[in-house]
Amino acid sequence: MREFTGQRNADTPDEIWLCEHPPVYTQGVAGKPDHVLNPHGIPIVETNRGGQVTYHGPGQVVAYPLIDLKRLGIYVKEYVYRLEHCVIKTLEGFQVTGHRVAGAPGIYVRLDDPCGHAPFEDKPPAERQGVCAADPFHGLGKIAALGIKVSRHCTYHGVAFNVAMDLNPFSGINPCGYAGLQTVDLATLRVYTDWATVAGQLGNRLASHLQP
Repeated sequence: MREFTGQRNADTPDEIWLCEHPPVYTQGVAGKPDHVLNPHGIPIVETNRGGQVTYHGPGQVVAYPLIDLKRLGIYVKEYVYRLEHCVIKTLEGFQVTGHRVAGAPGIYVRLDDPCGHAPFEDKPPAERQGVCAADPFHGLGKIAALGIKVSRHCTYHGVAFNVAMDLNPFSGINPCGYAGLQTVDLATLRVYTDWATVAGQLGNRLASHLQP
């Protein structure tokens, strides 16, 4: 990704890479070592994306959009919104309702009613009504993580969408820097599908939302 981005010019076509990693923790540029609790022998890779530590492994769709934002005519905030929107719409295709949480990039689901459409109070976790500061994500599970890098108006890194994976490695870290944050996948929500199906749907949505 870094090579591609470093060598591209104004005429280089955008690309979207969809992949599935072997077990690995990746640490963002602002990542704090104390958010890694016990890696259990899983490699930790330092990256230059934003955000804290997360886990990648089999059963997770990782999408890396390599997009020229200047050519697309949008700024980073709109780009992040579109990435999250694509995840939300992909979840919708499986009758699951995805939610944004202000100040905590990524997509979350209600654990008690993942298919419900009740309005969600989109405020920073500690400011939501009835939420204990010691457990700001009470009742929520994170199903997709987001971490990006922009260089010369061009993006790389991207979004990780949990389909059907071993979630135990998430217990070895504070996911995305949040202690106690529960991470879920579609299988947790009793949605049974395969990697290729989700990768195809997410990839198609990203392609449709990230072209001029």
